[in-house]
Amino acid sequence: MKIGVTGGIGSGKTSVCRVFNVLGIPVFSSDAVAREIMDSDHTIIDKVKSIVGKDVYSSGVLDRVELAGLIFNNANLLQEINKIVHPVVFDHFNQWVKTVSAPYSIMEAAILIESGATKLVDRIITVVAPVEERIERVVSRNKLTREQVLDRIKNQVGDEEKILLSDYIIYNSEHEMIIPRILNIHEEILSLIKTNY
Repeated sequence: MKIGVTGGIGSGKTSVCRVFNVLGIPVFSSDAVAREIMDSDHTIIDKVKSIVGKDVYSSGVLDRVELAGLIFNNANLLQEINKIVHPVVFDHFNQWVKTVSAPYSIMEAAILIESGATKLVDRIITVVAPVEERIERVVSRNKLTREQVLDRIKNQVGDEEKILLSDYIIYNSEHEMIIPRILNIHEEILSLIKTNY
């Protein structure tokens, strides 16, 4: 069984996935794989340069800050970049799943819904958190400005839409206990697997 874990930037997807990992559930980080592909796959590198119309690799590695500045204010550019990166990430996921020996596995993806990755998973977990907490987390973690974080939030599907498409919701605010909720979902998924969902 394949589970998608999604949530907006700063919602705490990675923290949630760490708990699943401790429970013995393997996690595929789409964002990490996408970063790796954009740094090492020469076909992708050439396409990125061509799409943005400038060399965002002038120092030898992808200048993520410059690329973000270009694509998060231009929906068409963002879409074009996603169109070349997502299929490769999906291929990596499909290959990775074949190597996994656990009752289920997780695909962690910030844009699971936007990228069409929902077709690769059987169930969806969405992690939600108050916007101000999310902004605070990302500003301190990624050294981005409040405006840069808001640009990224603006380019992601809103929580309401994600919740409608999800099988499970995890509320990850400072006042919520996420571990009992994760354990509960874990048990539920194991039960589904026993009944061949």
